[in-house]
Amino acid sequence: MKHRILLADDHTIVLNGLRELLSKESDMEVAGMAQSGREALELAARLLPSVAVLDVTLGDLNGIEVSRILQREHPDIAVLGLSMHDNPRMIAEFLLTGARGYVLKESNPRELLAAIRALASGECYLSPKVTSVVLEDYRKLLRKPSSTSTLLSPRETEVLQLLVRGASTREIGTLLHISKNTVDTHRRKIMDKLGCNNLAELTRLALREGLATGD
Repeated sequence: MKHRILLADDHTIVLNGLRELLSKESDMEVAGMAQSGREALELAARLLPSVAVLDVTLGDLNGIEVSRILQREHPDIAVLGLSMHDNPRMIAEFLLTGARGYVLKESNPRELLAAIRALASGECYLSPKVTSVVLEDYRKLLRKPSSTSTLLSPRETEVLQLLVRGASTREIGTLLHISKNTVDTHRRKIMDKLGCNNLAELTRLALREGLATGD
């Protein structure tokens, strides 16, 4: 059985080139071609292709939004992004829609065919360069300190850890050699910075973010 492919790109010459490429493959057929995001959605609903190959920067409704709608309304259609852009934020946003692949337009045509076959078989596919971009972006994210932890001063972190362990205001003051009023001030600032309304919320957040332990 042939894989039925929907192509969407706002450049006629690109669409025709893709159609010619796919027409030479015995296991593929072009079910439809669209030059706008809205047209792609209309054709997808009517034709129900196995794979939708979307230009990420379609004019009226970009490929990211088209992919998001397709995943919501037609989750059986595997979405493959085809783009000239290797911006990590754009790639991440596109993949977060539920799309299963992303190929750069600079790639060898054989790579696009391999990607389509992978998605049609229920697998995922990223261009090697895209994989490198995504991994580097992920490494940068891992190297960043926790945004939550950097909100608190060292003293506030000490107070938070004692609060989570169940220490009273008076006990915290004694342990840290500060007044009860100072402890209360620290607690208010901690809750304001972390957006918590009570001690229970504060405890859950601190444990979840690794800011304190309950030991």
